[in-house]
Amino acid sequence: MRLVVQNDKSLGNGAVPVGRRRRTARRARVHGVMAVLVVAAIVSGCAQPGGPGTGAPPWAGGASGPTGVSGTGGGSEAAGAPPSRQPLEASSPAATANSRAKKFQSAQQARTARIAAARRWRLDSVPLTPPPPPAKKPEITTRDGFEVDGHEELGLPPVFTTVPTEQRVVFLTIDDGAEKDPTFLRMMDDLQVPYTAFLSNYLIKEDYGYFRRMQRGGVVLNNHTLHHPYLPALSYRRQQHEICGMQEVIEERYGKRPLLFRPPFGNYNRNSLRAAKSCGIEYVPLWNEEVFVDHWDYREWDRKIRPGDIVLSHFRGREDWKGTMPDMIRRFLNKVTAEGYAVARLEDYL
Repeated sequence: MRLVVQNDKSLGNGAVPVGRRRRTARRARVHGVMAVLVVAAIVSGCAQPGGPGTGAPPWAGGASGPTGVSGTGGGSEAAGAPPSRQPLEASSPAATANSRAKKFQSAQQARTARIAAARRWRLDSVPLTPPPPPAKKPEITTRDGFEVDGHEELGLPPVFTTVPTEQRVVFLTIDDGAEKDPTFLRMMDDLQVPYTAFLSNYLIKEDYGYFRRMQRGGVVLNNHTLHHPYLPALSYRRQQHEICGMQEVIEERYGKRPLLFRPPFGNYNRNSLRAAKSCGIEYVPLWNEEVFVDHWDYREWDRKIRPGDIVLSHFRGREDWKGTMPDMIRRFLNKVTAEGYAVARLEDYL
């Protein structure tokens, strides 16, 4: 088995075919009052927003902006049946207009907030919005060269560095828990950038509450052992203690046992994966790139980011780096955005 060592360690105009409702008189004699009512209905129907000539921006109604992934446009139900089949109790034109206006405002406000956040945190450009996660999750298998003896036969957790996907997404993962920078939490919440944490108890026990705030923001807290040892040097039982012990800490402190485990330094052997499986671990994600405040490191020879790559960083500050965690995030987001990648949530693909 090859050991892996860390270095720190369109919605266009007229999306909904409202159309002009034409009614043909079925009787020769029509009272003047009825004629007026029919004309009023036609005028009201043509006035609904969302039809030709509205000029709605491409991100109104649920599209995700720069990535070009469309959501569900307003009024799609109206397109499902011809106007003549609409029930009498269908939504009034005023109600439909109101609903679409709310969706327009919501999308506009979200976009405006992202622009403001990117400016506030001095990013080069607005981070791309990730596409919806796949309905059918990709099959996760162990990367070639990362297997251990009996890996498949024993049903050991897969070890991987990239998630198989054609979507232009990457996954940010952050290890250990040494630095507890409140500015980092504000930045990530403000920018709404997903990430996954792998924690070691000897570092987080100083302030369990910091990571509880992180969890409330939607971050999944995963296993990085109790004391961050070099696992291959330990017996099976000691490895099991390190991994299962951290499972218990996370469950006790944060309410849920993790399914993901990352071995310290990226080093593991057969006993590591056996112990992880015995503790309820299902996946062992490593990484394909690592980002620091002042540079990137790459696993691949061509030094390129690929769709589905897992990116590693650490909870570190000025004592270890030439900058802060927000500085690291700024370097990370500027590069992936410039190369056309959005940041997605790793757990949504597993």
